[in-house]
Amino acid sequence: MCISLKTKKKMKELEKINNKIFSIEDIKHKVSKWRDENKKIVFTNGCFDIIHRGHIDYLSKAKDLGDKLIIGLNTDLSVRNIKGNTRPIQDEKSRAIILAAMQFVDAIVLFSDSTPYSLIKEIQPDILVKGADYKKEDIVGYDIVSARGGDVVTIEFLDGYSTSNIERKIKNAN
Repeated sequence: MCISLKTKKKMKELEKINNKIFSIEDIKHKVSKWRDENKKIVFTNGCFDIIHRGHIDYLSKAKDLGDKLIIGLNTDLSVRNIKGNTRPIQDEKSRAIILAAMQFVDAIVLFSDSTPYSLIKEIQPDILVKGADYKKEDIVGYDIVSARGGDVVTIEFLDGYSTSNIERKIKNAN
């Protein structure tokens, strides 16, 4: 079977996207490499169930705070435990690939705990980012990042953009 040059290029692009999805062990090695290169590591986390404009705004602003953006992504089980049995709408692999396709995202790591505390402890980011609906001191991992002299930053959400709002619109349309 002959594969066209255009098809080969597309396969390489998908490979680049998939190569941004890491296990916890592999991300530790990648972070170590980035630290050797004096890169500032930014970490955030979430479910990212239905990607919308608010996510793009939030994640691009998070990336602007450093050199490498790592997203801790809740597994399907974790999302169900947090959001209920109707969620996630998209499976974890789909959510990871969509996030990894974003040019400003450098790594995705799935986690199944109720919080990313263990993951933050492993990664030791320079900057921890969450939405401005949190007080810095209440953000999971604040103690870890602060203890090593890192920054904990909150970012304002774009008004009117949330997965819950999209879900409500879909239900109301039926």
